[in-house]
Amino acid sequence: MSDDFAIVTEGLTRRFGQLTAVNRVALRIPRGRIYGFLGPNGSGKSTTIRMLCGLLTPSEGEAVVLGLKVPGEAEALKRKIGYMTQRFSLYEDLTVLENLQFIAEIFCLPRARRRGRIEELMEGFHLTELRRQWAGTLSGGQKQRLALAAAILHEPQLLFLDEPTSAVDPQSRRDFWERLFELADNGTTLLVSTHYMDEAERCHGLAILDRGVVVADGTPATLEAGINAWVVEVESERARVARNAIAPLPGVFSVTQLGARLRVLLEREIDEPQGYIQAALDQAHTPATSRLTSAGLEDVFVAATQGRYRGGSA
Repeated sequence: MSDDFAIVTEGLTRRFGQLTAVNRVALRIPRGRIYGFLGPNGSGKSTTIRMLCGLLTPSEGEAVVLGLKVPGEAEALKRKIGYMTQRFSLYEDLTVLENLQFIAEIFCLPRARRRGRIEELMEGFHLTELRRQWAGTLSGGQKQRLALAAAILHEPQLLFLDEPTSAVDPQSRRDFWERLFELADNGTTLLVSTHYMDEAERCHGLAILDRGVVVADGTPATLEAGINAWVVEVESERARVARNAIAPLPGVFSVTQLGARLRVLLEREIDEPQGYIQAALDQAHTPATSRLTSAGLEDVFVAATQGRYRGGSA
């Protein structure tokens, strides 16, 4: 396994009885990058992360994380990784300072380093004025900053984040991502599971999971270039009428409404897709304009989860 990769897996599989939650996942995640898991609920994102952390034993396959085999060397790995869950998992009846002190004890941070590291994080994450406040009384954004500070207190080489921004406002999400990029610039590898398209676009690399299978894998730009579909954008003041005219057409497999606009995905076998869509609109006497356009990440997600992505395993 190359030292250039923080995570390497082959055939990683997890079954729960008759259910295969993760099915033969193969990953190559470079060090010092932000890598995203994008997928619907139940797609296997969290299960994969738990296996990579050594919290779940794979049913089949293998994983090497930071040069250590999991779950066999999971205990040694725990000191090198951080894990931030979707739900706030610190102690709400402890103060901000007490939570950080407790985490420092858990990771056996040397006493000579402990106080300085806690003060450094409280200042960097704007928690200094909140140091005596009960964690349970913090706002969503404040809890998020505290949880991230706790997750990186011991300076992990690899940070797992399981849908970390699901309960915060857009400004807090933007600020949070700025901190993630700072960590990556300083050499930390980050694995982020999300179902937000705008967050997925921020990742250096990305895997789309569907029903436990990686159906597409690459940078956002290469994923968008690899979609096996035409994308036609339609604009009409009667968008619902236009949608009803387009959706039943042979070769159309997705129509998404965005206000007065429609994003239409069509099979590649269709010749002149823009003319095909415009003709249907004209025949339905629906005033509308249409144009062929490039794919976005949401288009890729829809196509990949329907087996229409030509660049990956779908």
